[in-house]
Amino acid sequence: MTKVLVVDDDFMVARLHSRYVSATDGFTVVGVAHSGAEALRAAARLRPDLVLLDIYLPDMTGIEVLRELRAAEQREGRPSVDALFITAARDAGIIRAALRAGALHYLIKPFNQAALQEQLRHVASLRSRLDTLGEARQEDVDQIFGTRPPGSRELPKGLAAHTAELVERTLRTHAAGLSASECAEAGALSRVSARRYLEFFADTGRAEVTLRYGGTGRPERRYRWVG
Repeated sequence: MTKVLVVDDDFMVARLHSRYVSATDGFTVVGVAHSGAEALRAAARLRPDLVLLDIYLPDMTGIEVLRELRAAEQREGRPSVDALFITAARDAGIIRAALRAGALHYLIKPFNQAALQEQLRHVASLRSRLDTLGEARQEDVDQIFGTRPPGSRELPKGLAAHTAELVERTLRTHAAGLSASECAEAGALSRVSARRYLEFFADTGRAEVTLRYGGTGRPERRYRWVG
């Protein structure tokens, strides 16, 4: 369960965003703050995994809050918290500063529940991918840093559209997820071929990878369609 701290000076907006977060599978709100100082105290006490930060706070900017959080993490040896800015600020300089401060993304108000939940699912997918990545390939790094946007439909050389559609349908009909061997059997493909398409979907953010550990040997990679 991803623990979220919601930071917004507007009490009604903070309540609305908290409701959006609570309605998203895998996320729970552990605290709400309405100022930068309150956010820093709450982060130190609650140790959230993700903080939703407004830019405009009564005592400091959200960017200053994030910088203070990073300094405290380094000073105290705390795990790094992920940050998602949710703000009406549209200035390119502010967006650049948020990126340089270490924000995962930047969502401009006003937005609806679906827009925030899409970003939350992207955060969850990214965290899961990093937790299970092991030794990275360049494709992994490109996807994590956004060089290849999640959901890209462009197939790399050597992959066929009709086979990609077959693997996609197979994943969609097995909500609990499949291994490459199971996908190959269900789709009448070779295991090597199924694995290539499954990894492509994982690289482009459409499939989530988890590891299942058995008694011996390497853990089994399992793929679940996330769209």
